[in-house]
Amino acid sequence: MSSKEARFLQLLEAHKGVLFKICRIYEEDAEARNDLLQEMILQLWASFDTFRGDSQFSTWMYRVALNTAIVFFKKEKRRPDTVMLPLDNEQPAPPQYNGETEQQLALFYKAVKQLSQVEKALVFLYMENQTYEEIAANMGITPVNARVRLNRIKNKIKELIKTMGYES
Repeated sequence: MSSKEARFLQLLEAHKGVLFKICRIYEEDAEARNDLLQEMILQLWASFDTFRGDSQFSTWMYRVALNTAIVFFKKEKRRPDTVMLPLDNEQPAPPQYNGETEQQLALFYKAVKQLSQVEKALVFLYMENQTYEEIAANMGITPVNARVRLNRIKNKIKELIKTMGYES
């Protein structure tokens, strides 16, 4: 294994949770999530030479992964030659939630699935505790625009959840 491959795998391993979260936001079906995950890893590897270290790896990874997720669903035909690249031999154990928390989380994800691809990306970055400045940098918008859009998206999610018959 080359040092480039080893470095890529090390960085990927350290930040793979980001990929799992993006997949969950964009896909319900486990098989489709796996397809998206593999596509993101493939695109990260194909783009790895463009990572110059000007920003943190995680920032660069967000951009590539989110752009891949958005483009992935715009394609009419998915790539039949997607290569399976294992992250490691074991899947992470899902966190344990109580019933009410699980129900709230399910409703939240159901509402998020109704958002546009760009809105989903903004929600993801917000969930990753990124500042408005970081979100703006990742999305190519201004920090003010990021804040305004996120406030609108939060209100939209609240309304979507209300229409599903749940109010907090």
